[in-house]
Amino acid sequence: MRNLNLIDKAFLLKKTSLFETLDLDILISIADKMEPLSFHPSEMIFHAQQEGHLMYFILSGEVSIDPPVAHLRAGEFFGDEALFGEKRRGYSARCRTCVDLLALSRSHIVSIMHECPTVALSLLESYAAHLPYRKR
Repeated sequence: MRNLNLIDKAFLLKKTSLFETLDLDILISIADKMEPLSFHPSEMIFHAQQEGHLMYFILSGEVSIDPPVAHLRAGEFFGDEALFGEKRRGYSARCRTCVDLLALSRSHIVSIMHECPTVALSLLESYAAHLPYRKR
């Protein structure tokens, strides 16, 4: 994965449906707390029933979600249940190709919400608006 600066990360987040309505300064604050991760084809990101504390944003590559079977690509996200209270994963995530991700922990998003409470409302509104359309 190439080395991304905060502005690059923020603009990548802006392309996701969850964060498209947030201001750039808020996105920079979120991006500052994200960890870049890279995986190889067929590598497991996590297994079903594993405890989840991270949400993932796909920068490049494809990820398979099972069950239900779904294929996610760059600009999509998964693992969001870790941010909204669920402790164990209800599905597995495996790389179909080489994958570059940004990971955001529950503790980091909570600290962002404390710093800027409007983020909590924006995230909940965006999440609720897109929940019915999610592939899983």
